[in-house]
Amino acid sequence: MYLFTSEVVAPGHPDKVADIIADSIVDKLIIGDAKSRVASEVFVAGRHIVIGGEVTSHTKVTTEEYKQIVHDALVNIGYDGNPYFSRQECLHPEDAEVQVLLNAQSPDINQGVDQEDGETGAGDQGIMFGYADSETANYMPSAITYARILMEKVYAYAKKNPHELGVDIKTQVTVDYGEKDNFENCQPQKINTIVVSAPCVATMSIETVRELIQGLIDDAGLPTDMYDKNDCIIHINPTGKYVSHSPLHDSGLTGRKLIVDSFGGYSPIGGGAQSSKDYTKVDRSGLYAARYIAKHIVAAGLAKKCVVQLSYAIGVAKPTSVAVDTYGTFTSKNDDELSTFVQDNFALTPNWITKKFNLDRPSKETFLYADVAARGQVGQADYPWEQLDGLSIFEALK
Repeated sequence: MYLFTSEVVAPGHPDKVADIIADSIVDKLIIGDAKSRVASEVFVAGRHIVIGGEVTSHTKVTTEEYKQIVHDALVNIGYDGNPYFSRQECLHPEDAEVQVLLNAQSPDINQGVDQEDGETGAGDQGIMFGYADSETANYMPSAITYARILMEKVYAYAKKNPHELGVDIKTQVTVDYGEKDNFENCQPQKINTIVVSAPCVATMSIETVRELIQGLIDDAGLPTDMYDKNDCIIHINPTGKYVSHSPLHDSGLTGRKLIVDSFGGYSPIGGGAQSSKDYTKVDRSGLYAARYIAKHIVAAGLAKKCVVQLSYAIGVAKPTSVAVDTYGTFTSKNDDELSTFVQDNFALTPNWITKKFNLDRPSKETFLYADVAARGQVGQADYPWEQLDGLSIFEALK
């Protein structure tokens, strides 16, 4: 056996609650003023929710409006005052105590970001990694893809059946590649282990919960050539019955689920989180651009797997480096040639990335940053940065 594992958490996990609240604020500010600059962190602990950081925007938001954003985010996640969980077992939205500690962004940063020639300098220095491989239809690694499928199935059931399950859910999948060579060549063999933890109401027995979730696993749509429940280790609520949950019983903070948000540990990750930041912050936009490039390289048949590293200097538009690594799986062009090709054909400046993916225009019709925070920053086919609209450019290299 050669095993690799990825985990995923549902929107109801306290860290994801913090991310979603933070990006609900980003949505509110950018929709009102496309040039808003945002770097607001969120900390949730018990009934306390603290919003802190820096904001510069023509969108004026009162303290009461920030509190309403928090309330609406909690309700949308599934912390909507569910009567089947007591106020001691689960956070109810009306009990949340919100503190707002926001300041204006430093003008010293802003002078380098908004430049006189219309270019936008990077909102910070840093490194970002985008990854893709040929293991699944959306060019994402197997373990995190299947863990997401399971999370989405159990979470959707929990929202529809609040009399049975809560929304603070975690899933984990271990994939068996058989041997290291198969891992290196993107050839997973089977799902070896599944772990699902989900809260239940106090009146349910652990046996009932396990039977229910086993049924959801079997009905989740895992590929039949990868999942055989008779040949798979399955742990459902392995510590037993799980009733008390939500931020009431576990603190949450923006940026603590970077592996969950990206590639499940199959790839290096950058030095900063995406949630809570506007699109000039390259921790966010650079990840989207790097994923876009890596996905095109694999989809065009130029490699079986690919990681793209970008780096930026604060106030400087062009990346300070672009590097492509295909882990030895390249076909017609080697890594040096692919790196040069990307540098020569894609500007990768904050302006280019913003316009390419309409990052300054979040909306219900296109994408919302809060939704991205809930579903993962990459790997969802409907995101603008997941579209294979430049495939012909890469296929010309073959």
